[in-house]
Amino acid sequence: MAVSRDQAARVLRQEAVETTPGHAGSEAATEKSVALAEQLRSHVAEETKRRTNEAPETPVTDKPAAPAAADAPKPGKRKFVLMGVGLVLALAAASYAGYYTLVGRFYVSTDDAYVRANNTMLGARVAGHISSILAGDNTTVRAGDVVFRIDDGDYKIAVDAAATRIATQQATIDRIGRQIAALDSQVAQAKAQLVSAEAGLKRADLDYERQQALSSKGFASRATFESSEAGRDQGAAAVKAAQAAYDVAVSNVHVTKAQQAEAQAQLAELKTSLAKAERDLAFTAVRAPVDGTFSNRLVSAGDFVAVGQRLGNIVPLDDVYIDANFKETQLKRIRPGQPVTIKVDAYGMRKFSGIVDSIAAGSGSVFTLLPPDNATGNFTKIVQRVPVRIRVPKSVAKQNLLRAGMSVYATVDTNKGAADADSEIDLDDPTAIHPQ
Repeated sequence: MAVSRDQAARVLRQEAVETTPGHAGSEAATEKSVALAEQLRSHVAEETKRRTNEAPETPVTDKPAAPAAADAPKPGKRKFVLMGVGLVLALAAASYAGYYTLVGRFYVSTDDAYVRANNTMLGARVAGHISSILAGDNTTVRAGDVVFRIDDGDYKIAVDAAATRIATQQATIDRIGRQIAALDSQVAQAKAQLVSAEAGLKRADLDYERQQALSSKGFASRATFESSEAGRDQGAAAVKAAQAAYDVAVSNVHVTKAQQAEAQAQLAELKTSLAKAERDLAFTAVRAPVDGTFSNRLVSAGDFVAVGQRLGNIVPLDDVYIDANFKETQLKRIRPGQPVTIKVDAYGMRKFSGIVDSIAAGSGSVFTLLPPDNATGNFTKIVQRVPVRIRVPKSVAKQNLLRAGMSVYATVDTNKGAADADSEIDLDDPTAIHPQ
């Protein structure tokens, strides 16, 4: 219909162009044009009616026609494809079921596992200012290496003062020793005087007895007898005086020896003070107690540190281990000595083997600062996790690739060493075999 309208419009425009040059036959041309227009209208009407009757019931679209029915897949071929896909899926399911039954069910895995190390904290054992830091951050140190130095001026003075006091006390002890030697001489002298007095008393006694016998027979005068009696008394008094002098000399020796012992005890105390001063002086050099990597430095040169203040950490990377927190429902077959496959998140798919070393005595919640009290309030059961210590091979640890705190994925092969786990005997049965 649109084509017919376009043809009529072109004819009318052509007739108009042809009649434009002259005005002589304008009326005849006009009549001719009207007649032609009537013919065209009737032709367009008939064409429109015919096309309307022949038009399809569905609207005409610009989309391309659908492919012929001959191109559709045949039902037999589709059925064959579906059967092949189903067979592949069935084989895959059977293979997975067989693998899980024979191998897969013995593997226990967790991603709640981390690299650990026995970190050693460096602390100040004496107070003072940090004079120098000899080890760089994250550098390897050996046991005994000096990491920090604290200003040791005051501690050197304390050592010198203690040494001086020891020398003075030693001189005092030497002087007391010489006094004891002098007093020993006095004791010997007093002893000799005592012996002499005892001899004089003996002679006076003999003279007294002789004069007494003569006086009783009338052969001696009264004055001679009284003189011998007085000599005897004087001799007895001289013996007592000599004995007292001897006792005093001996007592002086004992007192002086006691003073010497006291001085020696003071000397030992001073030596202890000197040892402490020297020890404090040695503590001004903060040394690494173990081999490892120096990290987490907390002070800088010039800072004042108090006794016990943290200075940094030594991490022994050659002796790292892994703590894997398995669910309590996964511990049925886990035993010490079983092999473990470990993957470290930091190194992608690279893995290494380890060995189960031990199983913790309690779950993580037991050793927290504030353990949960499930006896109060509402209770919601939560599966607990128990730390399992995994030993890292020395050959892997010495590479220093594992850093404390790294996340790992641990898989334990429980196929061996857990024969008792499949037993259904009650735990209190005498025949039950308990894991060691």
